[in-house]
Amino acid sequence: MDITAFIRELLFSHDCVIVPGFGGFIGNYTPAFIDKSSSTFYPPVKQISFNRNLNHNDGLLVGRISESAKVNYGDARNLVEEFVSSLRGRLGKGEKVIFDHIGSFTNNQEGNVQFEPDKTVNYHLNSYGLESFQFAPLEGYDVRKQITKHIDKAPVSRSSMRKILWRAAIIIPLLSIMVVIPLKTNLFKSNVEATSMNPLATAEFENNRKAVDQTLPVVDAGAEKAATQAPPAGMNPDIVQPPSETILPAEKNSDYYCLITGSFKSKENAETQAALLKKEGFESEIIDAPNGFFRVSAMRCSDINLALSKKDSIDKKFPGTWVKKI
Repeated sequence: MDITAFIRELLFSHDCVIVPGFGGFIGNYTPAFIDKSSSTFYPPVKQISFNRNLNHNDGLLVGRISESAKVNYGDARNLVEEFVSSLRGRLGKGEKVIFDHIGSFTNNQEGNVQFEPDKTVNYHLNSYGLESFQFAPLEGYDVRKQITKHIDKAPVSRSSMRKILWRAAIIIPLLSIMVVIPLKTNLFKSNVEATSMNPLATAEFENNRKAVDQTLPVVDAGAEKAATQAPPAGMNPDIVQPPSETILPAEKNSDYYCLITGSFKSKENAETQAALLKKEGFESEIIDAPNGFFRVSAMRCSDINLALSKKDSIDKKFPGTWVKKI
């Protein structure tokens, strides 16, 4: 099965598409620029390069094939492995393998894979429909003439300059006086006290205070002390009972952390990976994600530090594992 169509589709929306066991295609962004020598304008471009060291399975390509071909995750992975095996066999025979609208592969004398990208294809979505074009510079337009015209303005006459200086000599002292006088005097300060604004406030406060004093009962200090220290009936008065305290149960932290090894749109693919985790000895489970996907969790941890330490060991067998707080 030819999987190059799936690779092209993913390159439009992802910057890195890995073919497990073969290598990864990387999108390199180049902004728009102008070639002044040829007066050519070029739009933004995302050119494709190849790195043969990126050969681990990140699940992107296999998951896309599984979704489009309506097969489970294991069968989709087998299709990719068969494609890579056939591709390596053709390269080993010295053939030139061409991926349509992506580039071509050959083996050099040392047996290493060489990639030549197809520069006629632009995988940058924002540049869709844009092509390079030429625009010749305008003839007869000299910036220096515009600058000369701007400088050659008529100079300011002496009479107008005298008027400006005369006005400034009057306005500046007036402004200084307007600023200094309020600061040095109490011209703008209010002499009215807030307490004199409401003459009924003091009388009302005194009446309220007297009413409160009359309603409060008078308590004998000795009786109050005896009442508080008197022991209950039937108990030894020599034994001092400590005050009772209400012990509240400690609040239990209900948060826990899951080690997510994959997220799938198909529940069958999620169950397949969960079964693999159970064979490895993990307590796997499937968690419904809010975006409609199914996340596969290898285990739960109540402590974030424990979850991070477990993640490093799980990531070796299941690359791309991350910690999710539930």
